[in-house]
Amino acid sequence: MTDGLFARERSEPAPGVVHVPGWLSFARQRELVAACREFGRGPVSYEHTVLPGGGVMSVRSLCLGRRWVPYRYLGPEENLLELPEWLVGLGRAAVAEAYGADETYGADETYGGFAPDTALVNFYADGAKMGMHQDKEERSPAPVVSLSMGDTCVFRLGNTESRGRPWTDVELVSGDLLVFGGPSRLAYHGVPKVYAGSAEPGLGLAGRLNITLRETGL
Repeated sequence: MTDGLFARERSEPAPGVVHVPGWLSFARQRELVAACREFGRGPVSYEHTVLPGGGVMSVRSLCLGRRWVPYRYLGPEENLLELPEWLVGLGRAAVAEAYGADETYGADETYGGFAPDTALVNFYADGAKMGMHQDKEERSPAPVVSLSMGDTCVFRLGNTESRGRPWTDVELVSGDLLVFGGPSRLAYHGVPKVYAGSAEPGLGLAGRLNITLRETGL
């Protein structure tokens, strides 16, 4: 973990990947934590996803908008929770922050018109982690927007060919924005480590919350 002596700077750890530290204000983080808590109060709650092979994910998740199940999206009639427009707007603002007017990512119709129709909210309690995987069930090449709240984690950004090396580890702190698209859109990635108890006490969250916004293209 960083020791807080030096300001964390915006970086591009791989082509098409942008990390913006502290993009969410503390007040905005508190609002998102409260909203995520409310999402889980019904009609569905955060659950451990059971994989086809019988494995159970250590994180607890729920979907907003288009519902994801391993390894596909269900039809719109299966949606259980609405994806709120304010969260769609936050996702678009995130893409604009990451790519700006870049002709490759920001100015064309694909990325400049980012229209997420699903959000996966993951909660990492003490000891939870996420194995290396690809986000490849979407038909759209639009980027993935990732927002972090709560405990700091190690985000492992790999390559597009396999779960193995080479990879780059990026530390994601509460309030950080990570957007990945372009050549790295199908890169394997995961969360091998969460630093329990590292969140600011005033946030009102024990653990880590991660919201990923995606455009399915369905």
